[in-house]
Amino acid sequence: MIPYGKQEITQQDIDGVVEVLQSDFLTQGPKVPEFEQALTRHTGASYALAVNSATSALHLACLALGLGKGDLLWTSPITFVASANCGLYCDAKVDFVDIDPKTYNMCPNKLEQKLIEAKAIGMLPKVVIPVHLCGQPCDMQAIGALAKEYGFKVVEDASHAIGGRYHDEPIGNCAFSDITVFSFHPVKIVTTAEGGAAVTNQKDLADKMSLLRSHGITRDNEKMVGESHGGWFYQQIDLGFNYRMTELQAALGVTQMKRLDDFISARHHLANRYYRKLSDLPLELPYQLENTYSGLHLYVIRLKLDDISSSQREVFEALRAKGIGVNLHYIPVHTQPYYQGLGHREGDFPSSEQYYKEAISLPMFHGMTEQQQDEVVRVLTEILTEK
Repeated sequence: MIPYGKQEITQQDIDGVVEVLQSDFLTQGPKVPEFEQALTRHTGASYALAVNSATSALHLACLALGLGKGDLLWTSPITFVASANCGLYCDAKVDFVDIDPKTYNMCPNKLEQKLIEAKAIGMLPKVVIPVHLCGQPCDMQAIGALAKEYGFKVVEDASHAIGGRYHDEPIGNCAFSDITVFSFHPVKIVTTAEGGAAVTNQKDLADKMSLLRSHGITRDNEKMVGESHGGWFYQQIDLGFNYRMTELQAALGVTQMKRLDDFISARHHLANRYYRKLSDLPLELPYQLENTYSGLHLYVIRLKLDDISSSQREVFEALRAKGIGVNLHYIPVHTQPYYQGLGHREGDFPSSEQYYKEAISLPMFHGMTEQQQDEVVRVLTEILTEK
């Protein structure tokens, strides 16, 4: 089976992890700060906080921005559920903004229209989370301008997008957002096995997220109530969590980040080959927003169902049966039973729902060979041209 995504682990990665295993620190040692420094060097952001998952990073970002009971968070329906769940963790209400049918990202025009309507009834969001689906950057300049006009905070969910660029600047520089979140799950561009990070240019947000990722505990005398009892002393000054990244994970992240440019270059090489080899098939191929450079975590095709004799499900299952490990990213969040229970309904976001009926994620990973890719193309062509 050719998987839709796969990590690449080299001897350099293994040596980095073994070095930590043989050191004095398995957690809360020097590797986490080293990994965080690699992230700030790459993105240009002022601060980076490594955590145990992107879900944790999203939660911390919302808490740092003061999201709470009675507040509203808006995000895209086409994302993993974590982009929405983080708002519910904070006891806020969650709503969605439909996608642009070309980019599959949050549509700035639909966002603006929804903001106009929300302002009229006094229901503006406190936080908006645009999602860089597949690694394709959202139109952050437009979203950032709306944030200034309507007074909401922006968290970029860049779980798919490390290594991508927007207006020739790295995703994660937070030029149009308050916080950017990355994922380092095994199928992502860079992996720490499990893990995530939040980057920001605002010290107060970085300090808040740092406090909350480790139980709300501080050893900083200036933040304590009263005087320290001695060198062992700490105080819990907020209700935090154990969202820390281990030294083992960070060591893997450090070595993986050294190959980030190679990872992205290989993905673009594969994407260019897909474009050439699939252009004559009844498919809609990925569109690239002007002045952007995708991280290409995923390569999503959309079936032109009126031009083929098979259904989406039949194409998907035929590919899997022939050893092509395709997937589908994502089921619209508002159609999930839990969110239906919160009052969301099918039909609320038609562009997202239409996308879901046509999309299939083809294999895309750094170590994918041209021979494997040719096999994907061959099988897909065979299925789509069957009478």
